[in-house]
Amino acid sequence: MNVDIMPGCEPLSFAGSENGLLVLHGFTGNPSSMRSIAERAAAAGYTVELPRLPGHGTTIEDMMTTTWNDWSGAALDAYDELAERCERVAIVGLSMGGGLTAFIAEQRPFVAGCVFINPLVKSPAPGMEGALNEMLEAGIESIESIGSDVKKEGVVEASYGATPLRCVVSLATDAKDVELKLSNIVAPSLLLSSREDHVVTSDNGDAIVEQSSGPVERIWLEESWHVATLDNDRELLESATMEFLAKVLA
Repeated sequence: MNVDIMPGCEPLSFAGSENGLLVLHGFTGNPSSMRSIAERAAAAGYTVELPRLPGHGTTIEDMMTTTWNDWSGAALDAYDELAERCERVAIVGLSMGGGLTAFIAEQRPFVAGCVFINPLVKSPAPGMEGALNEMLEAGIESIESIGSDVKKEGVVEASYGATPLRCVVSLATDAKDVELKLSNIVAPSLLLSSREDHVVTSDNGDAIVEQSSGPVERIWLEESWHVATLDNDRELLESATMEFLAKVLA
């Protein structure tokens, strides 16, 4: 089924040097939340791929037809395709995109570096899966939107106005191995954590610090909420990311 892409939510592809960067957006989000950092990397000469994950940037009904296997499969395919064209490839991911970054780095030991922005890598709290399935059985198909958690006044993320519950269940159940395999990550990592985040708890970042086998540098963002790429600390986030990429892609 062909579904129109929301304006501004198109993917980005830029052919640059032999150093590549894969940029991954979050759950119910789309490439618009990551476009600025992707364009900055492209301006620096990197080969950049910012894909639109299946079901995102279109309609909630479209997203309801997709699962973690679709999102993770698309992300891994994008990495492999980029790795065929580039000598070195790093990954930047926001929220679920951070979980996908971990997922790829766990399976591809030659990832040059990982940038995690308020990543989602931990399994849900005990009992949450059962509660979610009970809601589905009761006929509840969507819940309140988790998008646009931005502190900066006047900034609104172009995310969905609600959250598809079946997709939440898939994320909760099918992505469990990501947390279990964090020790498989050997690439150096930059972790950017918002001090106040209303979507993902900071212990997700703690898990990366504690379990990754590669070195992890953590920077706390004091003036941003979950979608930090659009928030008050955007310049700090982007500058730190570019400095990190210059080191790992040297």
